[in-house]
Amino acid sequence: MSSAVPARIAVIFYSSTGNVAALAHALADGARTNGADVRVRRVHESAPAEAIASNPRWQGWIDSCTDEYASLDDLEWADAIALGSPTRFGGPAAQLKSFLDTTGGLWFTGVLATKVGTSFTSSSTQHGGLESTILAINNIFYHWGSLVMPLGYAHEHVARVSGNPYGSSFVSRKGATPDNDALTAARVQGERLAIITRDLIIGRNTRPNGAM
Repeated sequence: MSSAVPARIAVIFYSSTGNVAALAHALADGARTNGADVRVRRVHESAPAEAIASNPRWQGWIDSCTDEYASLDDLEWADAIALGSPTRFGGPAAQLKSFLDTTGGLWFTGVLATKVGTSFTSSSTQHGGLESTILAINNIFYHWGSLVMPLGYAHEHVARVSGNPYGSSFVSRKGATPDNDALTAARVQGERLAIITRDLIIGRNTRPNGAM
């Protein structure tokens, strides 16, 4: 990727035990290998302290995470946005949704309509809502007017190994952490996001007044 037009990518996620965070950082690494400038940001935790303390992995993640918190400035800064969340009853966690619900001002001004969007997730069971969670997150992009980028099957790893064209995902059976296959899929998603966003920037810059 040419350093003259680096894509600016914001990876915004919610993670309770660190699995989605691992995917977020792998996606960011993939984007960086293609020259993107990347911010990785978590959203605020809103679960009761007693609920967090009842799960050692949850409490451990809260205590150890050093990622900065997301702000609306991160969304405005970015050319592309990757959103990640564990699945909660087939949809994104309330913590991520609460942050996204504050974007009305940016939506109203049309700022978010120039972005590329993509999504990723993790669940505890294979049929626990991986695809429906990604599709639900993507509904936000549709309302923003953003361009939705799926993972697709173009890359051999996705076609032969991970098999989820909606977005990178991981099934955390018995509390397992993301394996190399899941992390590779996330890196592929980041690479694809950086390339497509870069090409969009180049195309935009060749049109009169940078029109979309």
